[in-house]
This record gives sequence, structure tokens and C-alpha cells, in this order.
Amino acid sequence: MSYQPPFFLFNAHLETIFPSQFRKVNLPPYQRERINTPDHDFLDLDWLKRGSKKLTIVSHGLEGDTTRPYIKGMAKALYENNYDTLTWNYRGCSGEMNHALRFYHSGATDDLATVIDHAITQSYTEINLIGFSLGGNLTLKYLGENRSRPDVLRKAVAFSVPLDLHTSCLKISEPSNWIYSQRFLRSLRKKVLEKSRVIKDLDASNLQNVKTLQEFDNIFTGPIHGFRDALDYYTQSSSLRVVNNITTPTLIVNAKNDPFLSEQCYPEALLENHPFVTFESPERGGHVGFTQFSKNGLYWSEERALEFLSR
Repeated sequence: MSYQPPFFLFNAHLETIFPSQFRKVNLPPYQRERINTPDHDFLDLDWLKRGSKKLTIVSHGLEGDTTRPYIKGMAKALYENNYDTLTWNYRGCSGEMNHALRFYHSGATDDLATVIDHAITQSYTEINLIGFSLGGNLTLKYLGENRSRPDVLRKAVAFSVPLDLHTSCLKISEPSNWIYSQRFLRSLRKKVLEKSRVIKDLDASNLQNVKTLQEFDNIFTGPIHGFRDALDYYTQSSSLRVVNNITTPTLIVNAKNDPFLSEQCYPEALLENHPFVTFESPERGGHVGFTQFSKNGLYWSEERALEFLSR
């Protein structure tokens, strides 16, 4: 399946920004469920149930949530093709601040495992995973780690994945990507400030000095989550380290013109003859883009995911 963007989305930035700002997706209402984590925090899950025995769990990107158009679009596509769908909000992303000092981060597969373990209790015969951007890295890291995984896990799809977190952080911090990095920084700073008002162990006094995403990860993300610094966090959390270990049929799709991704996020040589992982890099698509208008509201990414899951 090849992707060709609409004529008016003639560069990577338009392909990235248009769907995030202008796409409208009409969904049945989510059923919200709150579950507890082993460390006495909570996660908010949003279900679309149709009584299927097949479930797909969808994970969002940095500072996203289950209301983003790319999540709702995928949820709708799956729901209309006879899958139950579980979209979940990371800690602090559901509209209510989580209780623990920790937030979410790119390598927090313990929370994804908690969600999957909860889903197993619902008697599904097949569970699939789909992740976008940060959620794609989470998904691939979960699949490649040395951990037990349920027998009902069938397939996984990951779009626009920063497999190498350090070089991707440098890439998104380039001047041409200023609009994206500053938007993420504003949102992250706001969360730290909000949490610091109720959790005294969180020192936000350095917040005004943070000018880049790497500085934020160096001062906050890394230390809060038990890493030495930003580089240690990036190294330990990058799915590129473990993607070769994956034994679940998996599709990774990274557009060649994705403005967020570094060269290291296109491991064609590493995965060329991999028995389980298929890596695709269409020329166009932007970051979590893949807009199309000719398929009853179905974006190319949703069409590609459905095709892979049903194969």
C-alpha cells in the first residue's frame, strides 16, 4: 500500500499540522474506566465496546490523550471493523493530575503492561497493540523487553516512532521545528507547575531556566523517573535497543519526511530480514499525518493498520 497525500498538503509540516488541527472524528461516547496501578496511582482508560472477542489497545503520543483526532480516528476504524478498542491516557494526561510524583515517559512500559494485564481479564481471544509516536516507542519497547507477555497478544503496529530518543530530541529541537518543541515544552512546564503545588517533593524552581526538551528531560523527566539524567533516560528508554528482540508480528511505519525523526529512526538494515518485524518508510506522511479524503473518513494509517491486523 503506497501513500500519496492530498495536493494541498505539499510539505511535511502541512502534513503534520493539518490533521491535528482540522480533522473531526465522530465516535460513540467512550466508556471511561479508572484502574489502579501497583504503586497506588491510577490510569484512566477509554473503551469502545461492541461485544467482540478481539481487542486493540491504542497508545497516544507525547502530551496527547484519547481525544486526539489520530486516536479517535484509529478507534473508530477499529470499532467499525469489529474490534473492541481500548484507548488509554498516560498518567497526568486524562484531564486529572495523577497522584504519584512520577508522570509518564517514553519508556514507561510498566503502565502499558498494567493496561494489557487488565484487558486480559475481559476474556478476549485476541489482543493487538497500536502506538503513535511516543506510544509507538512504548509499544515496541514492551514487545522487545525481557518480560512475560500474554499468549493472546497477536500483532502490533507503530506509526511515526522515535526509536532513538536522543537523536530525535535533537531533531525536534532544530530551528525548523521550533513550533513543535515550544508547544510540547509549554504543556510539560504547565504540568510540572500544577503538580508541584500539591507534591512538595517536586521542585519546580528551575522551570523558568528550561529552554529545550533535553533540558526538561535532564532536570525533570530523568531524575523523577529514576534515571541519572536525560542521556541515561534516552538510552534506557529507546526501543531501538530492543526492537531486534521482538517475536510478535509487528509493523513499523515511519514516513521519510517526518520532521520529528532522526536518521537513526529508520533501521532498514537492522530489520531487513527480520522474521517478525516489518519496517516501512513511505516517502510522505509527516508526523502522525497520513491524511486522505477518498475512503469515507479513513486515513491511510488506519487503512494500513487494519490491513496488517486482518492479514
